Amino acid sequence: MKKLPLIAAILIPMNLLVGFKLAAGNERSMETEDKINNTNNDQQIFLENVDACISIIEKEAQKIPIQGVVMVAYIPGKKTESWTSKMKVVGKLANEKVNLLAIVYAKASEMAVTLKDSGEASRKDIVGELGYRGGVIMKVDSGYLVAAFSGGDSQQDVDVSKIGLEWLSKKF
Repeated sequence: MKKLPLIAAILIPMNLLVGFKLAAGNERSMETEDKINNTNNDQQIFLENVDACISIIEKEAQKIPIQGVVMVAYIPGKKTESWTSKMKVVGKLANEKVNLLAIVYAKASEMAVTLKDSGEASRKDIVGELGYRGGVIMKVDSGYLVAAFSGGDSQQDVDVSKIGLEWLSKKF
């Protein structure tokens, strides 16, 4: 008879401990689920607004006037493991000397690694990076926005990219 209270005294705290661990695990999975939902929502915001962002960059380029290629991307999370992007030719894709599409993606790929604007002077070049200026990156709650233009001089490319990205970032 004395064994029953002893068993209860051992099992009840163990059950409570397991219950607390399960609750803590559920909280963590709920946090993860919230982050996934936020990322999915921001991905949807990006998809709904990327064409307008590209149009803004295109109009700014035409004002200067410069021709080339624009690309805008959304990188979910704290580091680059994937992205969603869209590209548009603004007048010309390439000429006989320069592949503007290759350059715009060189700028974007550098930003994907560094999470800094392309062509940062303090950045030591690594194989595959060319150090071109003209791309900008902005942090949003669920990741990063990237915009790059290739076709003008470096400052023109930065300026038109920044105008579009500033507009897009306000949607997040």
